Amino acid sequence: MRKRRFRNSYLTSAVSVALVLCLIGLECVLLLSAGALVTRMRENITLTAVLTQDADSTQCARLEKVLEASPSCCGFRYVSKQEALQEHIESLGEDPSTFLGYNPLSASYEIHPSEAYSSPDSLTIFASQLEALPYVSEVIYPHDLADLMSSNIHDFSLILLGVALALLLVSMVLIVNTIRLQIYSKRFLINTMTLVGATSWVTRRPFVLRNMLMGFLSGLAALAVLSGIVYYVDMKLGVLLFPLTVTNIAFVSVVVLISGLLITLFASLIATGRYIRMDNNSLYEI
Repeated sequence: MRKRRFRNSYLTSAVSVALVLCLIGLECVLLLSAGALVTRMRENITLTAVLTQDADSTQCARLEKVLEASPSCCGFRYVSKQEALQEHIESLGEDPSTFLGYNPLSASYEIHPSEAYSSPDSLTIFASQLEALPYVSEVIYPHDLADLMSSNIHDFSLILLGVALALLLVSMVLIVNTIRLQIYSKRFLINTMTLVGATSWVTRRPFVLRNMLMGFLSGLAALAVLSGIVYYVDMKLGVLLFPLTVTNIAFVSVVVLISGLLITLFASLIATGRYIRMDNNSLYEI
């Protein structure tokens, strides 16, 4: 009867810890998703390098080499004069070449900055470097949008970090309380071991090892649940939460497993230490 009760208590604690670790994993997924979203937003800013009317293929090739070698650029697309004219017709509904007799638009390059160089100051420097080239007449990009995006991303990052820290604190408190309740039923055994001369570590060791094993297994269970959630959201809803790279998957796995081991370790040490220091009378009062 006692073994069954202990197993039920241990299983309940393991499920509780797994749910809390799943919450920690969701925090990691949320942070990675936000990071991927910010990267896409920054790299979607477009700088338009308008070429001079007499720019030839040789000068275009030089500009492409400059862009490929520049760390500020993560991608670019060449827009010919005819493509620029077609886009102008589609957006404004008029063809300037019909009454001018020639195509007044210039060829250009649509350039996407890399995330590390997408701040307003970096964009200004990059645009100045491009405008210094003799075959680039001007560089156009949304200054106000870049400033607004940089400010909003900074505020959003602070809010998201605050929420993640608050959830992490709540998660740790829940796991500590769960393990403390589990060890509470063994307080008399802990006191008996202390009375017969067992050292502090000898008394703590079985509880620490058992709960760390529970934390590791709960972490594996939490990762299985997270995998199911990510798979369902990606395959069923068509929403990719975060890039499924080896680095991101390893990051989430390591954080969940290490959190399970460390939190259960410290929770076991704290809970057992409390009952080790108690005298016999205090054990009946709590």
